[in-house]
Amino acid sequence: MLIDTHSHLDMDEFKDDIGDVLKRALHGGVARIITVGIDIPSSLKAIELSSSYDFIYSSVGYHPHNADNVDTSSLEELSRLAREPKVVAWGEIGLDFFRRYSHPEKQIAAFEKQLDVAFQYNLPVIIHDRDAHDEIYTILSKKKDKKSKGVIHCFSGDYDLAIALIDIGYYISIPGTVTYAKAVEIQEVAARIPIDRLLVETDAPFLAPVPKRGKRNEPLFVSYTARKIAQLRGMDFEEFSIRTSENAKRLFGIR
Repeated sequence: MLIDTHSHLDMDEFKDDIGDVLKRALHGGVARIITVGIDIPSSLKAIELSSSYDFIYSSVGYHPHNADNVDTSSLEELSRLAREPKVVAWGEIGLDFFRRYSHPEKQIAAFEKQLDVAFQYNLPVIIHDRDAHDEIYTILSKKKDKKSKGVIHCFSGDYDLAIALIDIGYYISIPGTVTYAKAVEIQEVAARIPIDRLLVETDAPFLAPVPKRGKRNEPLFVSYTARKIAQLRGMDFEEFSIRTSENAKRLFGIR
């Protein structure tokens, strides 16, 4: 059994064949999927999907690309959505200083506000970090006394950063990039961090793993990522799948 802890099943890439995508995932051993919101419309769609399928869970949040739109009313709406029974996390939130679709200062403000609301609701956070490692760590460190918990999705830092984030209570999620030949740094992270803080994800429809690289990613393909990491760690694939699924269940409170 595997759990794809981060996908975007609401996106247009899946609008024509979502049923087939989900069938392939289930038949391929992916027993649970978390589909992730990036604004209010996508959060609503994520909740709709999780309400329609027993094995799908959802999250709500404002992605840093959309930070310019975060205001009091939008946070109130997300707070209302967060009380839906299949919502298991707040996110995708964080900082993206690579694309900079929203101003960095607005990203930081939106990130900190959403962290506070998520912790108020005792929800784990799903964090996006692109070219903002120092800022992400600094902000999370300031809030560690609030019983913060969550995951750094699509981790792109080095081993030292991973351990520093683990030490303040966070999980590290590894995407399909770990299968890329030149991804030495993320392979080291996947091989060395404590197994009880490791999650796997697709970030579908993005970042398809080898041998599907360049194609649309989908939840089934998390198995390629899991097999690569199990190999890097010298673990039996089934044992690796069980351990990482236990981690996801513990963090997100799913069965």
